[in-house]
Amino acid sequence: MIKIAVIGIGGKMGSRIASLCTADPALELIAGTEAKGHPLIGSSKIQALSRELPNPVADSLDSIISKADIVIDFSTTASTLTNLAVALKAKKAIVIGTTGFKENEIKAIEKASKEIPVVLSPNMSVGVNLLFKLVKETAKVIPGYDIEIIEAHHNQKKDAPSGTALKLAEEINSVLDEKLNVVTGRDGLCGPRKKNEIGVLAVRAGDIVGDHTVMFAGPAERLELIHRAHSRDALAGGALCAAKWLADKKPGLYNMQDVLFKEEN
Repeated sequence: MIKIAVIGIGGKMGSRIASLCTADPALELIAGTEAKGHPLIGSSKIQALSRELPNPVADSLDSIISKADIVIDFSTTASTLTNLAVALKAKKAIVIGTTGFKENEIKAIEKASKEIPVVLSPNMSVGVNLLFKLVKETAKVIPGYDIEIIEAHHNQKKDAPSGTALKLAEEINSVLDEKLNVVTGRDGLCGPRKKNEIGVLAVRAGDIVGDHTVMFAGPAERLELIHRAHSRDALAGGALCAAKWLADKKPGLYNMQDVLFKEEN
């Protein structure tokens, strides 16, 4: 079995990854972490997990990395980069679902992937990754239409726009000869919409797991491609799928398109 360590195992995403992992006969959940000083440390939830797992929940990856084959991290950018350094030193594969990385941080991940296998994706659900493919095909057929992306997430999400929304814009631009400028929100007397832009608008409300709508609007008609995540299990299941796929891979930087659609040679 593939031995999995989950970062932030007591959190919303981490706990769902852990739950689905224990139900998968191909995987073994061997350990998890919660940051030192986190409110969950010492809680009954973490104490119960420590009793159930082969190893107690740790406050850092260093103490458990040797026991894992693959690390799954949906934490924060700073935490993920710290854990990436630990995985790199131990030569362990890592699945990264964290969003909000800056350009220099992406370069650090790219550098690490030259020595260890890394799956990095702003969204690991099967449906969203199919959406990435669909928006490219649509943009090729109707390149002159106005394109707007509307994303909605829960009110505790820290980054905006979502990594998924920005990835959708990137995928659309990848098939266009004349690239479109990404405009994140509009305010005041901004004038008529420019033809050379993709509007990306963020909504933060309630407990929305994740909704993404890509609108292609042209003369007399509008086409909308919509994905709605009903629960975090869509992301957690994708992360575990990525971990199983990554288990026998050589060092490199991969994404969910590789995991789900790339044909093996």
